[in-house]
Amino acid sequence: MNITELARILRISPQELRDLLPQMGFAIGQKAIKVDNQTARKIIRDWPLFKRRYEQQKFAASQAKVDAEVLPKERKTIFIPRTIAVRALAELAQLPVNRLLAELMKNGVFASINEKIDFDTASIIGDNLNLDVQALAEGEAAAETEDQKLINILGAEDDNNLQARPPIIVVMGHVDHGKTKLLDSIRQTNVIAGEAGGITQHIGAYQIVRKDRVITFIDTPGHEAFTAMRSRGAKVADIAILVVAADDGVKPQTVEAFRIIEAAKIPYIVAINKIDKPDADVNRVKQELSTQLNITPEDWGGKIICSPISAKEGTGIEDLLDMVLLVSEAESGSLRANPDALAAGTVVESNVDKAAGPVATLLVQNGTLRLGDQLCFNGVIYGKVKALKNYKGELIETAGPSTPAKILGLKMSPAVGDILEVGAGEKMKIRKMKPKSESQPASLNNNENNTEDNIPSVKLIIKSDFLGSAEAIEESLLKINTEKVEAKIISKGLGYITEGDVKRAEDSGAKIIGFNVRLTPAIENLVREKNVTVKVYSIIYDLIKFVKEEMQLLVKPEINKVELGRIKILAVFRSENNAQIVGGKVLDGVIKNESLITVRRGDEFISSGRLTRLQAGKQDVPEVDKDQECGLKYEGKPLIQVGDILEVYREERIVDKL
Repeated sequence: MNITELARILRISPQELRDLLPQMGFAIGQKAIKVDNQTARKIIRDWPLFKRRYEQQKFAASQAKVDAEVLPKERKTIFIPRTIAVRALAELAQLPVNRLLAELMKNGVFASINEKIDFDTASIIGDNLNLDVQALAEGEAAAETEDQKLINILGAEDDNNLQARPPIIVVMGHVDHGKTKLLDSIRQTNVIAGEAGGITQHIGAYQIVRKDRVITFIDTPGHEAFTAMRSRGAKVADIAILVVAADDGVKPQTVEAFRIIEAAKIPYIVAINKIDKPDADVNRVKQELSTQLNITPEDWGGKIICSPISAKEGTGIEDLLDMVLLVSEAESGSLRANPDALAAGTVVESNVDKAAGPVATLLVQNGTLRLGDQLCFNGVIYGKVKALKNYKGELIETAGPSTPAKILGLKMSPAVGDILEVGAGEKMKIRKMKPKSESQPASLNNNENNTEDNIPSVKLIIKSDFLGSAEAIEESLLKINTEKVEAKIISKGLGYITEGDVKRAEDSGAKIIGFNVRLTPAIENLVREKNVTVKVYSIIYDLIKFVKEEMQLLVKPEINKVELGRIKILAVFRSENNAQIVGGKVLDGVIKNESLITVRRGDEFISSGRLTRLQAGKQDVPEVDKDQECGLKYEGKPLIQVGDILEVYREERIVDKL
């Protein structure tokens, strides 16, 4: 057979075939033109196996070349939390995301860039990438790299290029203390009327003009379910307003919000709201601030401004804004950015719109964002800016420093808190992955007999309108998990509930939870047909309450044995098939009717049954005391004899409340 014809059959070039034949064990020289038919048949037979080995060698060689360029020359130590998203790990390790995904695939873990992996998995693949992966201490902020990235971006700017920018103000505090109503009063709009239950369900960013100066406000939800969202709000802010209700005082989430402000190391003002209420007591609030949070008001000799306001009546709002401008002037040295630079900013909200696709709200913190700009995260292209909208929903062409802008045109949804930058990057191939719960990270150890699998669980599929909401729901569900029962998220996503969600719920026995999404008539019919539980909520209180109720049903009660007393049998009056009438004397304790009995003869266990009727002096009684004689009806095997001891007890079912 001609070498050229053989090469055509094997789909390689003749010269490449001549190069490879010696490696296959065939002594055929570089100048050979033909091979005999028997040798040709052997080559064709052995080719598939050799080709796989050859391609693996080629891949290993190319990978080694890439690794020599991208992997750290010296072993690098990184600190990660218990679970971490793949892209966050890539950023910490300063490696291309694709390289990390390839290493995971090599180890049998098929994860997407947004999927979380556990510490053990990260540690194993880290060894292969010249990384020493260490556990982050409990309570340390895992997202410090995002803050550091922004600091590095601003730190790289020449001081001569920096210009003053509007201050970014975050409004924080306990639920229902009037944060959104305060912004509502400032903007003279009615945002709160559009929030379900009057509770802010998302982070909102808005701008106002006061004394010819622009101020950017961020409203963060006050409910405990939105701890993560409030934390992100504080990260992008320059100044915080801590709202405390004059009639309610310092509450747990007030303390939590204050701790976040402290951790962010930003200046703050306390707004004592609802002074129009009849039971408002400003001095009591100041006392609680002083004793519980160590906040000493300015008029008490401290340094913290405490402004009494009524967001409902509009009282004190102008004074509060003046105080904000005063504090921003004191911080003017840090409130600078380069409007001529390539834009960089933090994602404060992210969702998937049915018509527009992935949509993100970006708070620009340096540079100017323009139509057509290409946005990247960690060197990965997320898409181009096809449309920009301001906080009013109006189309704009540019967004400068401290400006919140809604971006349309992204190819995938960024996570809340991500730093997006304008620039070049690599395209990311999005693979369809099998659904996997974010609360159950991808792991190399997929032992199905894991003891955790024995814990009763409420399986959930979460669908929400915004990514921030989905993360907040997950955060809340993780908090209510116990050692006895857990809420297990097997899938979560954005947008409407689909046929695929219903099918997945039917296959896994999961319940579908929708947050601010709806069901189409076709899906409603499918839900009824498949008998799948679907619950849709617009207020997170109700969502968490439903899941807790479902979890409570799975909590097995503990049976607590309560000893009541002992009876010595003096006579057996009558024996039946499954009962006996006996008489005896109470040795100790108090014997009560409708109790359980253990029959003992010496140290030997004889039988057990129930006490269903108790008499003293031929009268039915509810109980008999020590040293009294009594008659009783025993239901159980008729094995009681004179001299036996009856141990009387009750069982209490104790159910742990979640």
